[in-house]
Amino acid sequence: MTPMKATGPARNPMTAQGHHHRLAVVVLLAVVAIVFAACGAAATPAPTPAPTAAPTAAPTAAGPAVEPGTFQMGIEPWLGYGPWRVAEANGLFGKNGVDAKITNFTTDDEINAALASGQLDGANIATHTALRLAAAGLPIKIVLLLDQSNEADAILAGPSITSIADLKGKKVAYEEGTTSDILLRYALSENGMTIEDIEKVPMAAADAGAAVIAGRVDAAVTYEPYLTVALQQDPKFKLLYTAKEKPGIVGDVFVVRDQVLKEKPGQIQALLAAWDDAVAAYNADKPGSQAIIEKSVEAEAGSLKTAFDGVLLYSLAEAKQLLNGDYLQTLADVKKIAQDAGIMKGDVDEKAMVVTDFVNAAP
Repeated sequence: MTPMKATGPARNPMTAQGHHHRLAVVVLLAVVAIVFAACGAAATPAPTPAPTAAPTAAPTAAGPAVEPGTFQMGIEPWLGYGPWRVAEANGLFGKNGVDAKITNFTTDDEINAALASGQLDGANIATHTALRLAAAGLPIKIVLLLDQSNEADAILAGPSITSIADLKGKKVAYEEGTTSDILLRYALSENGMTIEDIEKVPMAAADAGAAVIAGRVDAAVTYEPYLTVALQQDPKFKLLYTAKEKPGIVGDVFVVRDQVLKEKPGQIQALLAAWDDAVAAYNADKPGSQAIIEKSVEAEAGSLKTAFDGVLLYSLAEAKQLLNGDYLQTLADVKKIAQDAGIMKGDVDEKAMVVTDFVNAAP
């Protein structure tokens, strides 16, 4: 099921391969070292830029004056990043006094390398990806919490399995090093189990749902639209455990490089205001906004309804509350899981990664 053209391992609910952004485990220390070593050379253009209109008004949010120049933002075709496309289509960057250029990437490796090389000022990435990059030595900070997956990521099981405890000794299909890996390990830990208590069946997220329906495995961890496809094939199957059980365990953040924090605080503040306007616009006109997002990810109109339903987009006020509270514990939980899974090498002070100045300055 591939209604869009992206072919890399980005956590993209519209591709046949896994995330966020997202999915493949890379040797980040080596990647970052190589990219930093190349910083002295001429930078190559980031792929597929999508220009935005120049700013036409002063920023509406309280904060520092917006610096001149263009903010270079990296994005992948994931629904949780959709409000940026809504902002772009509706002139909300210009309304808030900032010129932003969105560049689309199809794989995690591409966007991570562009961020590390300085081609990007900021990027939209999964929580565990942000932790991995920071632990690998990339100086970035989280300035905004974008979204969380609720029912869009889940463990799928048949009628014979009624609890996480029932997975003991069972075959479970999931894509290692991904958001599915994070969700499975958290669900097991909450029930006094570890990944060693199940029989691991490594498999692409796109194939996991079909495998459990066919009886090749006892349960599968995947995400939309593969969850809906599987449930339509056999209604006896159910969502045993969803990401909603631990809000934020599967989610995304907007990160900026430390240098950008110092040099472009006004642009960052204006971008957050534009995001808030875009989320408000999305909620006021979901059909229209979803059409914009579907077009941006090259999906057929109306084909992603179940995927949209499973994703919660945060307003600036909601992000402010979480970044100053419960999200810090979620970040610690994700870090531990990522380290235990070998997704993340090394350590990082996750609390120091969160900069709340910008969400706190918003009205």
